[in-house]
Amino acid sequence: MEAGRTAAIVLAAGASSRFGRPKALALLRGRPLLLHVLDAVAAVGIVEVVVVLGHDGDQIERSLRWRSERRVRNPNPEAGLSSSLRVGLENVSSASEAALILLGDQPLVRVDVIERLLAGFVSAAKPIVLPRYRDGGGPNPLLVHRAAWSLAGEARSDRGFGPVLRNHPDLVVEVDVEGSNPDIDTPEELAAIEAFPNLCP
Repeated sequence: MEAGRTAAIVLAAGASSRFGRPKALALLRGRPLLLHVLDAVAAVGIVEVVVVLGHDGDQIERSLRWRSERRVRNPNPEAGLSSSLRVGLENVSSASEAALILLGDQPLVRVDVIERLLAGFVSAAKPIVLPRYRDGGGPNPLLVHRAAWSLAGEARSDRGFGPVLRNHPDLVVEVDVEGSNPDIDTPEELAAIEAFPNLCP
């Protein structure tokens, strides 16, 4: 799948309840967490970028220096990650044939992983491509061809596409990649990553 035919959806509408302040704006190596994710997307050459905001949306809007990313609001972020996923997909233009779905609290997302996902797309018969990290962890980001976007209707609460993938293994292509891509949910997790600069992309 070509980057030019792919939109990126970055989910950043959460309440940051465990973090205690807007997580998207917390600094890692002097840059906001959300910006690390957007930098990775830009480095791959994806032009259409939809950022889904919710809790603390106004503050995030004011605080970041945006490129051409389109910011949309989840009107009901309390409904969880799945609702933000659907909002993001609804706002992708008809020009994009696939969506790369990323989490705004995973600043270690790597360009090489995204490139592997794009290269791993086979056909609309296998419309979902996800990474399998050597060091374990969740399969994010993931690439979803337009043929499978309707499956977002099955997603519930904060689980996103996870349960959907388990229900439709025949639609999934896995690509093996090195390392991991952890979420940052607490200040302690952020401090642990900051303490080991070699972990940062």
